[in-house]
Amino acid sequence: MYLKFFGLAEKPFELTPDPRFLFLTPGHREALAQLTYGVQEQKGFILITGEVGTGKTTLLRTLMHRLDGQVDFAFVPNSTLPFDQILEYVLADFGVTDPRGTRARRLMALHHFFIEQCRGGRKTVLIIDEAQNLSIETLEQIRLLSNFETTSAKLVQIILSGQPELHAKLQMSALRQLKQRIGLRCQLAPMSEEQIEQYIVSHLRVAGARHQPFTPVAIRLIARYSRGIPRVVNMVCDHCLLGAYANQTREIDGQIAKRAIHYLEDGESAGDWKRQLRVGTPALGRLSRRVLVACSAGAVAAAALVAGVASPSTYQTALNVVSTTMGTPLGGVVRWLTTWWGS
Repeated sequence: MYLKFFGLAEKPFELTPDPRFLFLTPGHREALAQLTYGVQEQKGFILITGEVGTGKTTLLRTLMHRLDGQVDFAFVPNSTLPFDQILEYVLADFGVTDPRGTRARRLMALHHFFIEQCRGGRKTVLIIDEAQNLSIETLEQIRLLSNFETTSAKLVQIILSGQPELHAKLQMSALRQLKQRIGLRCQLAPMSEEQIEQYIVSHLRVAGARHQPFTPVAIRLIARYSRGIPRVVNMVCDHCLLGAYANQTREIDGQIAKRAIHYLEDGESAGDWKRQLRVGTPALGRLSRRVLVACSAGAVAAAALVAGVASPSTYQTALNVVSTTMGTPLGGVVRWLTTWWGS
């Protein structure tokens, strides 16, 4: 909706994990380097944790994009599934025919796939997102997958991605064997205010923007509200662009940022923007079409009366139209102005 107004080729603040929009803070850059190293060097289990919305899934998608053609990935986004269904999902994502029947049959099919991958010189990686939701039993079954190995190398690398609760869960005595097998650990931290400004500029540039519309005050408010979480930054910035478009301004100041934040908190203010947008893009500031039509009618009637083209009765009809369209006060003003003009 606001793309053309701001000269954008696409929306810069979507909530989908698009690797093209990845902004690498020093922490994200280090985590991506560790993930890449862990996969290439076959380190077995890799753990990545971070608060909700810090960019874990985007980072994993970037890893998959960069290693595409070198590594085969299976990505499990739903960690609430029981282990047997996760196993079924993994087989499908790797393109392995599901033998159906027992868990043993599926494990044998998966093991055979891993062996063939190893013989072909290809690496295999299993990624489980939102892993903090996995039960202790399921985590233990996933650990047992790492027993698929040769005398010199692991047949599958497993990346567990989740919120800080995952790290806490791994401290449990029942999961001490899994904890011991984690070869690399990555942790994503929220962004600083300076990084948030760079993040906003980076996203706008990727989307095709030629200028940065956010004022320092707006960025400060966004940073304070988002607490450095990229997903929240995206949500606020998207509403800011919508609000600026509705008000036909290409500068996003503190007031627009406050309004966007207020809407995200309470659901208010959006109604005003939507009502403005339903009218269409205002051509002249905040004047509505009704005002333009009424004023034009009054001006034309007055000019015609002065020129002697229109009769007094025609002029009175035009004034009645103005009064009906805009109400008595505006009609009275137009009547007074045209009477003065013609005197």
